[in-house]
Amino acid sequence: MLTRDQSRIERDRTRPRILELWRALRPLKSVVRFMQSGAHPDDESSAMLAMLRLHHGFGVSFACSTRGEGGQNAIGNESAQDLGALRTAEMEAACAVLGMRLYWLSEFPNDDIHDFGFSKSRSETFGKWGVDRTITRFVEVARTERPDILCPTFLDVPGQHGHHRAMTEAALQVVAAAADAGFPSNLAPWQVRKLYLPAWSGAGRSYDDDLPPPSATLTLEPCEGDPISGWSWERIGQQSRCFHRSQGMGQWTVPGQRRNWPLHLARSWVDEPDLTIASGLPDSVGDLANLPMSGPIAEHLRSANTQIDAAVDAFPKFRSVARHACQALDLIRNAIGNCPQDARQQILHRLEEKEVELGHVIRLALGVEARATVDELWLHPGSQCRVALEMDQGSACNASASVDTPRGCQMSNGRLVVGSDATATNTYRSQFDPAKPAAPAISIRMEHAGVRASCSVEFEETPLILPPCAAVAMPDQAVVNLEGKSRVAAFVVRERIPSDANVALALPPGWDATHSRFGLAVKVPGNAEVGLYNIPLSLDGRRAVLARRISHPHIRPTAGFRDTVQVLVLAARLPDAGVGYVGGGNDRIDQWLASMGCDVRRLSDEQLHNETVLGELDTVVIGICALGRRPNLSAMMPLLHDWIASGGTLVTLYHRPWDNWNPVATPPRRLVVGSPSIRWRVTDEQSRVAHLLPEHPILNWPNRISGSDWAGWHKERGLYFASEWDSDYRPLVEMADPGEPKLQGALLAADIGSGRHVHCSLVLHHQMERLVPGAYRLMANLIANRGNSP
Repeated sequence: MLTRDQSRIERDRTRPRILELWRALRPLKSVVRFMQSGAHPDDESSAMLAMLRLHHGFGVSFACSTRGEGGQNAIGNESAQDLGALRTAEMEAACAVLGMRLYWLSEFPNDDIHDFGFSKSRSETFGKWGVDRTITRFVEVARTERPDILCPTFLDVPGQHGHHRAMTEAALQVVAAAADAGFPSNLAPWQVRKLYLPAWSGAGRSYDDDLPPPSATLTLEPCEGDPISGWSWERIGQQSRCFHRSQGMGQWTVPGQRRNWPLHLARSWVDEPDLTIASGLPDSVGDLANLPMSGPIAEHLRSANTQIDAAVDAFPKFRSVARHACQALDLIRNAIGNCPQDARQQILHRLEEKEVELGHVIRLALGVEARATVDELWLHPGSQCRVALEMDQGSACNASASVDTPRGCQMSNGRLVVGSDATATNTYRSQFDPAKPAAPAISIRMEHAGVRASCSVEFEETPLILPPCAAVAMPDQAVVNLEGKSRVAAFVVRERIPSDANVALALPPGWDATHSRFGLAVKVPGNAEVGLYNIPLSLDGRRAVLARRISHPHIRPTAGFRDTVQVLVLAARLPDAGVGYVGGGNDRIDQWLASMGCDVRRLSDEQLHNETVLGELDTVVIGICALGRRPNLSAMMPLLHDWIASGGTLVTLYHRPWDNWNPVATPPRRLVVGSPSIRWRVTDEQSRVAHLLPEHPILNWPNRISGSDWAGWHKERGLYFASEWDSDYRPLVEMADPGEPKLQGALLAADIGSGRHVHCSLVLHHQMERLVPGAYRLMANLIANRGNSP
């Protein structure tokens, strides 16, 4: 693990001043605004956006409908709204690499616009999001950002994700709605000038576009890449994408790897032929002077453009860049102050963007440097942290730095003091601009050549403010199995705000809670009704928010919040089996098995390779995608095959084809994982499940699986179903999405020698996280050893 200073050095190494200045200069060249739209974090075309930003100089933005909270997690066990908070932070970090503004259609955790899981149709997606809600929010985003160009990421074609299809259809509607003065909004109408569609297929490992893409009317050809770093646009794009780590993003770019981006002009409101992406649009500050309404400020604009060109051409002469940038800033401000009323809607936002950009250029050219670190990342009303503010005014005539504080906070004697009325950090904020970071941030003021300039930069470490009445309970969910040995749900309250508050739970009648110095032990009576209980927690009689800290090295601290602790009371009979769990960090199956009362232990690679350890186990469970996360695991499969033949039960949960799943070598008999996933999954979580072998032990012992066990599922039934399998495997269930062929590859069992292999592509891990009773009962059956079953 790196020390704190080593971590700072690592970050510093990737941001040399000369490269940062070059990247700050490029956007001065253009006033064109390009918005891409998509449904999830990671949908953005990162390499194309890098080129548009750093070569063409466009202002780039991304409109994202959901937080990706319905997806899988490649780096931890955050799920649902917690995963949404994680992916919000990841998306912001990815945008910062590209200098890209970000807008979310989903504005809060319980928004109707959410990632409810994989969808195969636009109509299903709009049915959950609401067409009116989606279009209204998208119009707000378009009228706020005011893009000249809008381009969805994917096509609205069968075989594509329903969320993607819905966002493409929404883009087609929004260009008209945003320009309609009669559309209800507090923002002024805005006419997008061009709507492009991608002229490339979105088919791949997950999707399978049924129709070919439209013909290309324009192709963005990659130039040689960034001339200062030498990186290609693909490589810069991957530097952004690698922040989407919860989705396993970030791929090495082979030197020389390049591609172009064919676009199809679907609609246009410009008069000129579409020879370049900027055709028919004012491209530079000087071009704004040619607009009829710009007359009174035309000379300011032309002169500012001359100084901008001179600043760019002066690179890498820092002082010359600073001099010309200061003169350009002075002229831009004059143009802003004298902008005619009838020109403000078309011009003012572009000039204000140049004012911000010039502030950063001047800072970098003068070598003004300000950094801030804190000694505590997790704050709450009434707390404080030390802020170490480091400042070098470089060659500026005068420069200062101060801390821009969040509402309800103030700086006192070098400390950020969080007041009692301070607003908690919004981990689902609806927009992000890397050039204007949210407080707390460093506000820099400079004076050079008679011109005053300013800009804001983020803290190196940004603290998070928790709500005023909050508790951190680990866990905040519990399972009480009436068929198990314990009927106690334990909640360890690791932190409470206020720290001396008394903790209490609003328990159902007949339940009892015992207090300890660590938290609460809740005893559930033996006659409790089976079901899910949402139990409010209070501190000194006040309803508290339950917070879950989310911390990963690649993102700022964030948090998930919920209103209650949850207790699932279920009746699941347990097999007499010793279970070994082999996880990849993507699920908490072992914890949920233990919470039911199972005898389960985690297995390291060394333990798994030890025949004595294996001999003590009846069942081994390999968690989702674990073969892809634990590279040594593939080599151990032959040993597990022998163990199965000797009487062991192996349960493999869903894997993707690229998770080191070899159809011949990984399972004991040939089993092919289906791809693309859209063809081998069932997204309707309430789809009918037929039992193909109703008397098979897995469906009967120790729990008889019935229709009620398939009820109340969340998000989907499963994915990456097996598409082909050896005759030794027997499919146990059959299911389908509406109007699609029935699939039998969700749950397969093969009796091999004295043992058994079960491959389960049902999303049991997710259902267990959502405390769905049937998932626990089915999991108890899966781990039953063949030799111990009737």
